[in-house]
Amino acid sequence: MKTRTCNRRSFIRNSMAVAATAALVEPGSMVFGRASAAEAGLQRIRLGGPAFDKTEDPEGLALAHRKLGYRAAYCPGVELKDTDRIRALREAFAKHDVVIAEVGRWCNLLEADPEKRRQNLATVTEGLALAEAIGAGCCVDIAGSFSTTSWFGPHPDNLSARAFDAVVENARKIIDAVKPKRAKFCYEMMGWALPDSPDNCVRLIKAVDRLAFGVHLDPCNLINSPERFYYNTALLNECFDKLGQWIVSCHAKDLTWDVEMNVHFREVAPGKGSLDYATFLKRLAALPQNPPLMIEHLKTAEEYTGARDHILEVGRKAGLSFG
Repeated sequence: MKTRTCNRRSFIRNSMAVAATAALVEPGSMVFGRASAAEAGLQRIRLGGPAFDKTEDPEGLALAHRKLGYRAAYCPGVELKDTDRIRALREAFAKHDVVIAEVGRWCNLLEADPEKRRQNLATVTEGLALAEAIGAGCCVDIAGSFSTTSWFGPHPDNLSARAFDAVVENARKIIDAVKPKRAKFCYEMMGWALPDSPDNCVRLIKAVDRLAFGVHLDPCNLINSPERFYYNTALLNECFDKLGQWIVSCHAKDLTWDVEMNVHFREVAPGKGSLDYATFLKRLAALPQNPPLMIEHLKTAEEYTGARDHILEVGRKAGLSFG
């Protein structure tokens, strides 16, 4: 990694540039002054989610997303060896301006059984190769868990130095095997496994030390305490302040607190919980790389429609645009 020297003159020049930007956008809260969203350099948010049409036709799949008002999609089902279908999907989605946000490869890269762990590493490596071939923004998986009862569950060693070293090694192996020029590899944030905080995410970025290692932002997964639940606006701003330049895809869901004799947070659809979506959307729109925002973990088309409509309404009230 190269370092840059900074003399007094360049420091003053850079400080003036920062001050000019701050005149348009108030840091942290992203409150706009007289400038419009476009004048403030905000992007049109690319919202996405699953399409429920049964067609396997690439054109039909792309148009199904457009019909729902989406400009982003999860990667359609396709095998890496099916080069003709990959090309057809890539071209159809690009033609209709629908970004393929991510290839999900959900398996345990810290699996205790060596053979299963090897297979899982191969599965995720194939996923990154597919992301590169089909034009997706990233391949995403969780970093993994040492649990022997749940492939993603808690374990006392998940946040240990041993886990950190293994997670770094796995990321390097996956990226170095594929050598992608555009797609990124990401670990999704987790409340009980790495990366469990913006700071630990930065630590991983520096340790992995690969340009193809990116950030997949799922703020609900980071909310693992009353403090983070009540002050999730501060958590969101911390994520964007520290990780913004590396974010390549985001998940949209919400979180509520079921009051019991112990802390129990539960995932719900956007708008039915306490996540500060106005801040989430404003900070997302300010990123120049325009990462997609993908609705997830709902069961029916109607639930996805309700979540989509809530996000659109919050965004429009904040002066943001979609598409």
